[in-house]
Amino acid sequence: MALTLKCRCGLADRLRGLPLIVTLVATLGVWSGWGPAVISASAASPSAPSADAAQPEAVSADAALSGRLDAVLHNALAQQQIVGAVVVAARDGQIVYQRAVGMADRENGKAMSLDTRFRLASMSKAVVSVAALALADQGMIGLDDPVTRWIPSFTPMFRGKVEQGITIRNLLTHTAGLSYGFLEPADGPMAQAEVSDGLDNPPITLEENIWRLASVPLYYEPGTGWRYSLAIDVLGEVVSRAGGDTLPAVVKNLVTGPLGMTATGFVADKPEMLAAAYVWADGKPRLMAETEIVPHGNSATRYEPGRALDEQAFPSGGAGMVGTAVDYLKFLEALRQEGGPVLKPQTARAMTADQVSPIFSQRQNVPEGKNSDVVAPGWGFGFGGAVLLHPEKAEYGAGEGTLSWSGAYGSHFFMDRNNGISFVVLTNTTPTGMAGPFAVSLAQAVYGNTAADKAKKK
Repeated sequence: MALTLKCRCGLADRLRGLPLIVTLVATLGVWSGWGPAVISASAASPSAPSADAAQPEAVSADAALSGRLDAVLHNALAQQQIVGAVVVAARDGQIVYQRAVGMADRENGKAMSLDTRFRLASMSKAVVSVAALALADQGMIGLDDPVTRWIPSFTPMFRGKVEQGITIRNLLTHTAGLSYGFLEPADGPMAQAEVSDGLDNPPITLEENIWRLASVPLYYEPGTGWRYSLAIDVLGEVVSRAGGDTLPAVVKNLVTGPLGMTATGFVADKPEMLAAAYVWADGKPRLMAETEIVPHGNSATRYEPGRALDEQAFPSGGAGMVGTAVDYLKFLEALRQEGGPVLKPQTARAMTADQVSPIFSQRQNVPEGKNSDVVAPGWGFGFGGAVLLHPEKAEYGAGEGTLSWSGAYGSHFFMDRNNGISFVVLTNTTPTGMAGPFAVSLAQAVYGNTAADKAKKK
C-alpha cells in the first residue's frame, strides 16, 4: 500500500522524508540477531550480496551502524510499536546488518527468525512490476500498448465515455485513473462493485476482480493525474496473459527463480514459518482477527491474514505476495546492480527515474499545478515505487533516485544506488511498522543523520 497526495491530520511534514502510507497512517490517528551470515548466491544469481570480512576502514562504521539500528529496534519493542521484525541492510553488496528481534507469534511464544515469512502486501508491487518490465525487455509487451490488447474487456470509463485508453505504462505508474477501495468512502463505487483491494480473501478469481474494477468510473482521464490504485493487480493479469501462465508461475520464471528467492511467492511455502499479524490500536499491538476491519477517516481497510495460507486465493499483484527479508534484499540488490539477471541495465535505471512527468508532458489537459512530486514532497514515482527526486527535501541522507515503498502489514524498503545501499525491514505490526517515527528513525540510523543534522549542513 501507499499514500495519496494529501494528509488531513497534520503529519505530512513529520513524515515527508519517507514515502510510506502517509494518508492511511495519519487517518488512523496512531500517533497521540545480526551477524556475518551470508545470503547464499545461486548460480543464476551471482551478484547476491555476501558478508565476507569487511575492509578495516569499514569496521568502525559498521559497528556504529549496528549500534544505531539496535537502538531503534530496542526502543520500538520497548514502546510496543511493533511485536517483531527482521532487518537486513547491505552496502556495496556486503551485508552490514542482519537481525531478527521480538516475536513472530507472541501468543504461542515463537521468536522471530531470519527465516520468518511475512505478508509483503504492497511490497509485492515492485516484484510484479519487474516481471512486466522483463516481458517488455523480451519484446513480449510494449509499455505503450493499450491494456485492451491483453484484457479486451477492461475499458473503465471517465465521465461516461472512453476517450483515452489505459496503457501498460499508466498501470506501472498509477496514472491510469484507477483507485483503491480503502481510499474511498465505505459506500463508494469500489465498495458497491465489491472490488477487492487484495488484502481480503473473497472467493473470486483475479479475472473476476478486474471485471468488477472495470465497472467503476475512472477518477481522471488516463495520463492526467496520479492516484495510488489497483493498477498493479490489473498489470498482474496482463503479465499472466502475456507470459502464458498463471501470475505466480510467470513471476517465478522471470524474477524470483532467477534471483534465488526460494521463500517468496503468492502463498506461504512453510505455513509454520509465517509471522502472525498484529494491528496497533489503543497504544499497543493486538493480534488481528480472522477478518480485521481497520477504520480510517470515512473509509476502512479489510484485512484477512489467512489469505497468505490459502492456495485458492486469487494472486493479487499489488498486495498478495509472501516472503522473507533476505529474499527481498536479493531483489533490491539485483535492481541496485542495474538489473542483474532479470532486467536490462537501462530498464533497471528507468525504475529509479521520474516516470510521471514525461506522461504529464504528453497531455495537454493535465490540471494546472501538477508536478513530479506526486507521492510526497521531494518524492516522485518511477516503476515499482516512489523515487527520491529532490534529496534536500528528505529527512535522511539518501541519494537522488532512491527507490522506496512499503507494505500494509508493517514493512518497508529502500534502495539507494548512488550510495550502494539496500535496506529491508519486515515487521508483523500495522501500521506502525511501515511508516511514521519508526520508519524514519530506521532510515536516519542507516545514514547516521537526522533532519536536524541535514538542516545544519544547509
